[in-house]
Amino acid sequence: MSPTGPTWRTDITTVNGSDYILTTSCDATKFTLNFLIIIIGLVGLAGNVTVLWLLGFHMSKNAFSVYIFNLAGADFLFLCFNVIHSIHVIISIFNSIFISRFFNVLFNFAYLASLSMLSAMSTELCVSALWPIWYHCRRPRHTAAVMCALLWALSLLLSILQGEACSIFFNVFSHGWCEKLDSIIFAWLIVLFVVLIGSSLALLLRVFCGSHRIPMTRLFVTIALTVLVFLLFGLSYGINWFPLDRIENFYRVFPCNVYEMSAFLSCVNSCANPIIYFLVGSIRHHRFQCQTLRLFLQRAMQDTHEEEEVGEQCYSGKSGELETV
Repeated sequence: MSPTGPTWRTDITTVNGSDYILTTSCDATKFTLNFLIIIIGLVGLAGNVTVLWLLGFHMSKNAFSVYIFNLAGADFLFLCFNVIHSIHVIISIFNSIFISRFFNVLFNFAYLASLSMLSAMSTELCVSALWPIWYHCRRPRHTAAVMCALLWALSLLLSILQGEACSIFFNVFSHGWCEKLDSIIFAWLIVLFVVLIGSSLALLLRVFCGSHRIPMTRLFVTIALTVLVFLLFGLSYGINWFPLDRIENFYRVFPCNVYEMSAFLSCVNSCANPIIYFLVGSIRHHRFQCQTLRLFLQRAMQDTHEEEEVGEQCYSGKSGELETV
């Protein structure tokens, strides 16, 4: 699947009036979607940069902050690549400009990394809820950092091999290698989806069902909302990447802007994640606490049950500590 796939339809010289109307409509829709991608992307870039800055320089590290930091990095790359690509597409509508297919590799790399981080974070939270004693006593200390590094490397390797490298190297010897590699990547995507959904459902059952229910924490809410938003918006890119792209005559039934729609929805997902963190961290039973983004993000990753307090904690910018007022 090439993100520039619909572009070739705008270059066809048509003699039929209906074809001309279809091409004009595709151009108008493409321009609108790419313009929205740029707007959503810029908002999401600002939000993810804020998360990266706070987690990287102003907060102590734990397992879930490491996952959220890497997830924000993957979302930042996905939004950045889409904004650049959309600018190229808008310019190419009015002027013939070559759009590199290497964008496909960049999109797939960022998407795979984002999905991998989300699946790993959901699984880690599920393990901590189902086997708390083992998790707190026997879990290796640097598991999150090592896992994130491996997932980044695997996502980059698979994206490069499935993209340009496949057509350059494997086709020289046998086209079957590319098909086998596509099957491996598709299987990996299925594994990530199953792990994400399975761990999320197990966590929800642990929280709401059974005689040994665990209390709801802000971290549970944060990850649950992040997973829900991904299933509503981010899943579209993965579906368009493999299943839809391999349905024969699919793009004849839906002749234009299928990629742009899936990219727009996925950009909404990447933009929504920072909003979820700060929104969950800002919610109180009665009123807001001190309006600091660092405190909101810190609360969004709170993995302990929050009891109602008589006093209210407020962040002190001078001392860098939490003070009770």
